Amino acid sequence: MIVIGLLLILLAGAAFALVLTEESTRYILFGYTFELNHVEMFLAGAAAAAVLLLGLWLLGSGSRRTARQRRRLRSARAEASSRVAQLEDEKRDLQRKLEREHTKAERESAKAEREHAPVPADDRLVARADHRR
Repeated sequence: MIVIGLLLILLAGAAFALVLTEESTRYILFGYTFELNHVEMFLAGAAAAAVLLLGLWLLGSGSRRTARQRRRLRSARAEASSRVAQLEDEKRDLQRKLEREHTKAERESAKAEREHAPVPADDRLVARADHRR
């Protein structure tokens, strides 16, 4: 819409420039000769003004639409970034919990091994036990 608006503005500007540069009411455009009276000249000016206003309206509405889309995109990106940061925080918390549980499990395992580990027998006691047989 912005491009069409710019083209219409340029077309209206070219029409105004054509009228301003000619000294008579005879206009030659693309090989055709136009000779306009006062009413036809007024209507041609009104048409050129309407084309200009249409071009300005298209340019403005296209700009507003583009700005609205950019705002939505920026908002969506910010929301996604916020969500990613939240998920990363949750991930870090879960990793810390897992590390704590892993460390706790290792300590409990080591403690259980110490409790159930065979106590080294004294050599003298073993020798006495062998002697009695």
